[in-house]
Amino acid sequence: MNNKTDFKTAQQFLVDNPDIEVIEVLLIDLNGVHRGKWIPRHKLQSVFEGDMRIALTGVTPDIWGRDVPSLCAKTGDGDGICVPTVRTLKRLPWLSRPTAQMYMHLTHQGEPWGYDPRVVLGQLQQRFAERGLIAVVAPELEFMLLSSERDAEGIPQVPQTRINGRSKVGGQLYGTDIMHEFADVLHEMREACDSMDLRLDTLVKELAPGQYELNQHHLGDALQAADNAQMLKRVIKGVAQKHGYVATFMPKPFAHVDGNGFHTHISVLDENGKNIFDDGTERGSQALRHAVAGLAATMSDLMLVFAPHRNSYRRFAAGTHTPIAPTWGYENRDVALRIPVGDPQARRIEHRVAGADANPYLVLSAILAGVLYGLDNKLEATEPASGGSHEQCRELAGDWLAATRDFEESTFVSEYLGAPFHEAMCAVKHFEQDEFNRTITPFEYDAYLITS
Repeated sequence: MNNKTDFKTAQQFLVDNPDIEVIEVLLIDLNGVHRGKWIPRHKLQSVFEGDMRIALTGVTPDIWGRDVPSLCAKTGDGDGICVPTVRTLKRLPWLSRPTAQMYMHLTHQGEPWGYDPRVVLGQLQQRFAERGLIAVVAPELEFMLLSSERDAEGIPQVPQTRINGRSKVGGQLYGTDIMHEFADVLHEMREACDSMDLRLDTLVKELAPGQYELNQHHLGDALQAADNAQMLKRVIKGVAQKHGYVATFMPKPFAHVDGNGFHTHISVLDENGKNIFDDGTERGSQALRHAVAGLAATMSDLMLVFAPHRNSYRRFAAGTHTPIAPTWGYENRDVALRIPVGDPQARRIEHRVAGADANPYLVLSAILAGVLYGLDNKLEATEPASGGSHEQCRELAGDWLAATRDFEESTFVSEYLGAPFHEAMCAVKHFEQDEFNRTITPFEYDAYLITS
């Protein structure tokens, strides 16, 4: 058995939850989708004994859940051994059948499998630890609550509200009255998070119709923070479905309103627990500017992580608080890297680039890697921006193919996030892009069928 203490913790969980019938043992693929198996409760011990095997390509399906042929050929489609993380063994309180879940990561020949996003993040954490540093992170996730039925053309619909009627002009930013109209589903989301020990800070009505934001507490364990963000997305989707809604983290469901972002706050502690970004001033330390410079320098290489899908790039539009260049500034929400004002001891960077569709493990990996790159090389930041997004010139990739090229050509990605991940991510994205390129849409028929 790999860890007797962990199994004792799992046994106690079963004692405390005697009605649990099914346990979902789960990997997270590169797209942030859960992949795994249902097992009966009596099989849980076998997972801790190293008897749970899943194909090494179990973390690399495309967005439709298909194998990527080049990766199957590379690995021989052999099995890896799954290693469980017992702190993720949680009851899923919204399900009618008593069910629990637990996250795992893949290993191959006794070593962590580099295609696995949980492994990628764990290795970045280890690099911080080797330098006597701890990354403290707090993700913020935006989502939209939509009707379960689409219209005749397949377009999702925002539920009608008493306060806005059928109007979709605005979403009542910070509006608590409109939140009361959806109180049942929103409160059950919060209660489910409480029961799963997912620490939430605030729930906010966001700018777009049907849009909300849930903020998590700062954690000094990036892998646990990513696990919590992944579980939070599952809670939101599951509770919404129970109440007859669709919760989506799609970055741009509607062309005319703001999309869904995934912002992350990060600070770094030294071995004495001191925030290295704090020098007692509003400006922050030299280490803060090294970190900012590293994040800015690597942002173009990592756009495929922050915006991994075709729809992701529709979110990057002028006037939507979505950055199009690796800018930074103090208390400025139009830049990519915002330095919030306040208590110097809490000095941190808010990374504002990623969409809510991005994989939490890979987003945090990319941010940690950028910070580390800046600190290792003592990079110097440019002058902070003072203007708004209308003054920015596009420097980041504006479409999926350009971002894939930048990612594929990067030496930084292989060096800091690992060559296996670099290879796998490129293969998955090329495979998905080929499918989109082969697909003829109704819009094309409308445009060309008669006019050609």
